[in-house]
Amino acid sequence: MNRFLMGMLTALGVGLAAGAVAVYFGVLDIAADTPHSPLVYSLIETAREQAIDRQTRDLTAPANLSDTDRARRGAGNYAAMCVGCHLAPGKADSEIRMGLYPTPPDLSRSTKAAASTAARKFWVIKHGIKASGMPAWSKGGMEDEVIWDLVAFLQDLPSLSESQYVALVEASDGHSHGGLDVEADMHGRSDNSVPQALTAGGHEHADGHVH
Repeated sequence: MNRFLMGMLTALGVGLAAGAVAVYFGVLDIAADTPHSPLVYSLIETAREQAIDRQTRDLTAPANLSDTDRARRGAGNYAAMCVGCHLAPGKADSEIRMGLYPTPPDLSRSTKAAASTAARKFWVIKHGIKASGMPAWSKGGMEDEVIWDLVAFLQDLPSLSESQYVALVEASDGHSHGGLDVEADMHGRSDNSVPQALTAGGHEHADGHVH
């Protein structure tokens, strides 16, 4: 038994030492276009899901989360802050999304991420996920009530057609929340109009060309 224990401790020590050497000498491949090994990906995914489950255990969604006015308000912020990574009806992909690893979930479709609980959506939007590209929007000034509005919209998003999505965004208050001063949307428009590039699958650059 003692030999077995010593063997396990020795193997652990050697593994930790090897890992430290790999980190120090830059052997680990941190490029976003090189996927994790299945084991590493599984460990990260498990750690993430278990942590979020623990953090949201006592988190309760507002009783009026199904209020259509909440979803309308959330639509404007989604179009301004989220659509580039998480897409929208009629938007097949985006440049930034294709370059991110792991690839952000498409929340416009009925996927596992889209079907997650309201509490989980709220926590992820508020706190973000380390080393994933998902920001903690509370640091940008989004209050809890505004985040819940966004969650209300996300609950409806997979069932929206492209025209319904555009209509809901145009009826919203645009890019609107407390904290930092924000424009009507991420393109600096003063109205609630939705750029065609954001709904038709294209991408609008600063010089105005779309591809």
